[in-house]
Amino acid sequence: MRTRPLKVALLGCGVVGSEVARIMTTHADDLAARIGAPVELAGVAVRRPSKAREGIPQELVTTDATALVKRGDIDVVVEVIGGIEPARSLITTAFEHGASVVSANKALLAQDGAALHAVAGQHGKDLYYEAAVAGAIPLIRPLRESLAGDKVNRVLGIVNGTTNFILDKMDSTGAGYQEALDEATALGYAEADPTADVEGFDAAAKAAILAGIAFHTRVRLDDVYREGMTEVTAADFASAKEMGCTIKLLAICERAEDGRSVTARVHPAMIPLSHPLASVRGAYNAVFVESDASGQLMFYGPGAGGAPTASAVLGDLVAVCRNRLSGTTGPGESAYAALTVSGMGEVVTRYHISLDVADKPGVLAQVATVFAEHGVSIDTVRQQGKDGEASLVVVTHRASDAALGGTVEALRKLDTVRGVASIMRVEGE
Repeated sequence: MRTRPLKVALLGCGVVGSEVARIMTTHADDLAARIGAPVELAGVAVRRPSKAREGIPQELVTTDATALVKRGDIDVVVEVIGGIEPARSLITTAFEHGASVVSANKALLAQDGAALHAVAGQHGKDLYYEAAVAGAIPLIRPLRESLAGDKVNRVLGIVNGTTNFILDKMDSTGAGYQEALDEATALGYAEADPTADVEGFDAAAKAAILAGIAFHTRVRLDDVYREGMTEVTAADFASAKEMGCTIKLLAICERAEDGRSVTARVHPAMIPLSHPLASVRGAYNAVFVESDASGQLMFYGPGAGGAPTASAVLGDLVAVCRNRLSGTTGPGESAYAALTVSGMGEVVTRYHISLDVADKPGVLAQVATVFAEHGVSIDTVRQQGKDGEASLVVVTHRASDAALGGTVEALRKLDTVRGVASIMRVEGE
């Protein structure tokens, strides 16, 4: 074993960073044995240096992250501060000064992953980011390495624990959205401002990363269709149960049937109770992968939290340190396929539409005519009426999102349609 330690700079010492430092210290001997050399925490960049940090010597703490990554003797920079800047500049500077990088920064990678990979390649360094998607669940490395010889056609997953906790509570207890969100906040699953989670921003960043790796195509955050879950109601869950389904906020990345394009999207969807993702409860994550040779694979586990995310960071750290010792680098960006990234209008799926309509003869015929005129085939219809008002629930066969959008727009113009109460996609069938 080499005796000179590999030096690690840690950018950020919050929930995840502090766990990374703790594991590096408490498992130092095991890490050294697995890597083939000891690893040394050489510096920790923070915003508040006066805050007590158990197990981290005060002399390692600095507020000058730029100076830390410019030292020249740092082998690996671990970035867990999040956000776009200063993380982007610090990672670029790290590459320029001889360090490889391990990051958990999903937002940055979804927006500028290609540029960062280019800089890493220019300087012959590694960029690893297993922790950016689904916490402790091994997902990026299996897609990037284990399935490198296969053709992935679809990635369908629950990649945000907060939203899954909320929807699970609504499903299992009948609670409304706000009540379930309040419980998630009280238990620490939801942030004081839950917008990034409940509006799908977090999941969209992860979808961009997954789609890029799975389809060997550059997919940026702006390419991902995003729809939050704040409008999901108890009535939606009641309708889902009548169909033998539940509701999940899903990240869906899929290859078109002709193989020439891909789409990436995040939105609430009904999935059959028979689908493996339907049984994912609480704040857990799970990702379902469909490929030509492997068939169907599911990856399941805790998708967030200090220790689980730190586990993924340390896994990357071991791999990068091994590469460092052997003088090699791991897989970089693979975007050779350069498939077209299509918009949401090209997506083909089934739909559950709930309409408030006048309770009188001929309404169903009018509604059915609108669906037919837009090329959307109806699978089932359920109608309930009372005191001159009625609820009409239509479940369609597979149709494009563009066709469905045109249908809904035309339905809203009918005098007999009081309103479109909800539209929910049906996936996983």
